[in-house]
Amino acid sequence: MDSLITAAARALAAGEPLAALKRVALRDDAPALALRGLAMAQLGDLARARELLRAATRAFGPKEPVARARCQVAEAEIALVLRDLGRPMQMLDTARTMLEAHGDRTNAAHAGYLDARRLLLIGRLDQAERMLDGLDTDALPPTSRAGYWLVAAGIAMRRIRTQPAKAAIDQAARAARETGIPSLAVEVDRASQALAAPAARLTGRNGEQLLPLAEVEAVLASDALIVDACRNAVRAGPTVIPLVSRPVLFALARVLAEAWPGDAARETLLIRAFGARHADESHRARLRVEIGRLRVAIRPLAGLTATKRGFALEPRDAGSVAILLPPEEDDHAEVLALLADGEAWSSSALALALGVSSRTVQRALDALAEGGKVESFGRGRACRWIARKEPGFPTSLLLPAPTITG
Repeated sequence: MDSLITAAARALAAGEPLAALKRVALRDDAPALALRGLAMAQLGDLARARELLRAATRAFGPKEPVARARCQVAEAEIALVLRDLGRPMQMLDTARTMLEAHGDRTNAAHAGYLDARRLLLIGRLDQAERMLDGLDTDALPPTSRAGYWLVAAGIAMRRIRTQPAKAAIDQAARAARETGIPSLAVEVDRASQALAAPAARLTGRNGEQLLPLAEVEAVLASDALIVDACRNAVRAGPTVIPLVSRPVLFALARVLAEAWPGDAARETLLIRAFGARHADESHRARLRVEIGRLRVAIRPLAGLTATKRGFALEPRDAGSVAILLPPEEDDHAEVLALLADGEAWSSSALALALGVSSRTVQRALDALAEGGKVESFGRGRACRWIARKEPGFPTSLLLPAPTITG
């Protein structure tokens, strides 16, 4: 490798893309194209960076598999920023295997870290954690080490584990300081702010209050019966009954919790669960059926008693009942939660992250756009969506998380 290429690589490692470009801007050989692509990525011109990296991959050719794999890893990192979770990310595992086979520990570890970020993004927390655990952290470059700890913090926040999240953010801050790269420090600071920001509203007999993640964790660990509208579940202590796939039952549980220790009128239950403004006998029959299903579903935690007016919730072991809500409720809160990271998302990437169809996501985006909460740019497959203004909640409680079971 010649001296200009070496100097440009050192400049990029130090976060100085302009210094790198001064050395290789006029060169079109494969190593120079790769370094120019990395420099443009650091400067924020991701489209041009992707073009240069693809040109470098072609220029290296099949006789230089390690160099090609490094370019593919860099392209995957750009794809991750662009929320393009398709082909570039699919090449990542192959590139990592190639790098490991040829003894490139540093870039192989970086590829694993990128895959962990992708898995966190789409809510595969167990897989992301296994990927982190299997990484050779000593081989990670300093910039990737900061990102490694941010991924660990993200996993802990989505699992509502405050102390591990704080410890990981502290480690990320230490690694970011060692690099001296301002953008990394900003990313760590953003994660720290999310940890301290209001994460939920708690409503109960004592009124309503905003809670940071640490207090949410304390509430969920208490013996209170919690109707969790952030995760659509009913829970008390370690026992969790998910109702994500049963929205009618969750709506009934929420109304009953709002009325506790009193009872909820049948008319209120019909309106809130079924939207039935003028109930007839068929609505009342359906209510009886759904109440029966709810009684069976939440039997480990509470009973349901019929009253003259309607039904009442009776916790078995809990001393109180409370409802956990997002700081601001929206019918499409999960989509807003993903867009709150400030990046531009495609509808297909949002669908993958949320585990729903692209059509479902598109309907949500159209509704949010009508309300002035999101906006789009580009057309066709190049269309991307961003949040027009920051939602009033961090993402940790509303982003995809593992299915919770009792």
